[in-house]
Amino acid sequence: MRDKRRVHTNDGDQAPVRALRRRELLFLGAGALALSARPARALAGESAPAGGAPAPVPPANPPAALEELRAGNARFVAGEVLQPRRELERLRQLGEGQKPYAAILGCADSRVPVEIVFDEGFGDLFVVRVAGNVATAVEIASLEFAVAALGVQVILVLGHGNCGAVKAALAGKAVPGQISTLFQHIAPGIDRANPDVAAAIAANVRFQARKLRDSSPVIGAALRDGTLTLAGGVFDLASGRVTPVELA
Repeated sequence: MRDKRRVHTNDGDQAPVRALRRRELLFLGAGALALSARPARALAGESAPAGGAPAPVPPANPPAALEELRAGNARFVAGEVLQPRRELERLRQLGEGQKPYAAILGCADSRVPVEIVFDEGFGDLFVVRVAGNVATAVEIASLEFAVAALGVQVILVLGHGNCGAVKAALAGKAVPGQISTLFQHIAPGIDRANPDVAAAIAANVRFQARKLRDSSPVIGAALRDGTLTLAGGVFDLASGRVTPVELA
């Protein structure tokens, strides 16, 4: 089946930019549109594998990959989802390998299903989910694999509103079992004297992104080479919008 995403118009990439501006979706951010990229991984006459639809064209560069995420979330917020590449046949095409264009470090919270939030399908996103979207050695190793072996072009650290892990770390109270082991990975990045949960959630996104950048030689090298970009965002549980978090 054909992918129904946007295609170029006679006036270049400005048409999709205008359409998204009309919806006033904050996730686009200032000046972040990848105008040089092929929009929405359009199928530009690629030959189809036997018995299936053609594979999507990967984004041309890291800014374009980030714009793919933003455009997918814009469709989700606007109620215009495509739900692409979610058929069993697409999964079968990926049986021998995967080539996701983006990696997401997100929270394990059941209200943040990443492929739905970004209107993507099988094989599009490499997702690492853990309470508090923390970057411990295990999560960093998984994301290094995504960069070094799979060639993802963007890593997005995704927090969400009313995050229980961040709220618990902010409160610092006794909790049962091993839940408190999460606190050591969140507390250093937040201001526990400030009860503002939303501010703590955004601060945690910045802190985890900084750990990815500074503690991983694989991710750090890709960022310096320009083959990877690192971004942050917070998913709003009421609107479905992912708002960018500026990273330090």
